[in-house]
Amino acid sequence: MDRTTPIGRYSRQILFAPIGASGQKRLSASRVAVVGLGALGTVLANHMVRAGVGFVRLIDRDFVEESNLQRQMLYDERDAEEGLPKAAAAARHLADFNRDVRLEPVIADLTWRNAESLLGDVDIILDGTDNFEVRYLVNDVAVKRGIPWIYGGAVAAHGVVLPVLPGDGPCLRCLFPEAPAPGEAPTCDTAGVIGPVVHVVASLQGTEALKMLVGDRKAIRRRLVYLDLWENRWSETDVSRSRRPDCPCCGARRFDWLSPRTDDAVSLCGRQAIQVTLGAPLDLERLERRLAPLGQVRRNPFLLRFQIEDKRLTVFPDGRVLVQGTDDPAAARSLCARYIGG
Repeated sequence: MDRTTPIGRYSRQILFAPIGASGQKRLSASRVAVVGLGALGTVLANHMVRAGVGFVRLIDRDFVEESNLQRQMLYDERDAEEGLPKAAAAARHLADFNRDVRLEPVIADLTWRNAESLLGDVDIILDGTDNFEVRYLVNDVAVKRGIPWIYGGAVAAHGVVLPVLPGDGPCLRCLFPEAPAPGEAPTCDTAGVIGPVVHVVASLQGTEALKMLVGDRKAIRRRLVYLDLWENRWSETDVSRSRRPDCPCCGARRFDWLSPRTDDAVSLCGRQAIQVTLGAPLDLERLERRLAPLGQVRRNPFLLRFQIEDKRLTVFPDGRVLVQGTDDPAAARSLCARYIGG
């Protein structure tokens, strides 16, 4: 153990034989990225920080809202009232749990532009996202760089978990060659979600992460796990031999999701909201002065909110704007051009 590592904090974890003192030392030297800090991501980040993982990067593009509090366990009412970005709010709370872990909050959209720089220097990637496009992007980086990652999903009372070990078993595109068509798969906004299933799924993901980080690869579950907590169903499918030689990602090593894309407007998981990327940094203080005569404006160090009639624009310094109140990309772009510019 490193002399600065508080053994007492981790004493019960060290007593667990598969981890022990050597495993704890490996955890303290490990680097983890959590992609998405919603329901799954907040539980995953909590587990990693409390377990003593040395470095945790927290990546999320969104901000805390009241509807998150039912299942996103790191946040509180103050976070929602302040409209804090999830990455910033998560880092604030996690720092109170363990001062020995280095936290790096990243308030950004994970895209082909930044995915390799944000994910390429960690030991494992944990999936806390809510959409397949980001998962395919994570899968591309993971396969290209040889970094393990753990896929997880939760909706209604259902959950799914899959460890992905590049070069040693199938990648995500081996099992799911194409993303579900829009409207085809249920989401939390169409089917709802209960809090307990989130904790079960994220805890399964977190356990697989600990196995990988301490080097106990033989204990890794090489199966796709599906569960339904409400109907008391659990099934596992052995996918260890499901790697496809014709897989465009791990077979042909064609990383389609890392290729440049031009679409600047993305729908946000059934929320009647569109994210528009303007492509240039924004001065929120200056923008506040310009918008104040036109509607209700609130600004904090991380974002600016502008309410105009039944639409709300949430503006981030990196040039992203979340337009709430429409699911029409053209209308969202028009509002941005009218009030923000670009």
